[in-house]
Amino acid sequence: MSNHPENLRYTAEHVWVRDNGNGTFTVGVTDFAQNALNDVVFVQLPLVDTAVVADEAIGLLESVKSASDVFAPVSGNIVQVNEKLALSPELINTHPYDEGWLFQICPNNAADVNQLLNFNDYQKIITV
Repeated sequence: MSNHPENLRYTAEHVWVRDNGNGTFTVGVTDFAQNALNDVVFVQLPLVDTAVVADEAIGLLESVKSASDVFAPVSGNIVQVNEKLALSPELINTHPYDEGWLFQICPNNAADVNQLLNFNDYQKIITV
């Protein structure tokens, strides 16, 4: 059974990307990732206006179980971070696809997002 929206793009590192329709993309971790982490208790995110490189570790999620790097899905600039997560990191567990989003990015090349995994390809990774 899957709890992953079909209209998003995904990475092999269990990050999802949603097109905001204005040249920016919202990024978060998948339901699969938050389940593996267990209860998230701390979130470290990149600063707004930070330039990031695809596949580079740019943040950290700490849970009662482990710590996990957050990797940039594409190269670009961070335009917004989810400030609610500082006080309520559990939103990643309870609402990974809406209130628990991590940051918004303006990619250097928006076409790079299309190179990420589609829903079906991501499903193949998590059901192996």
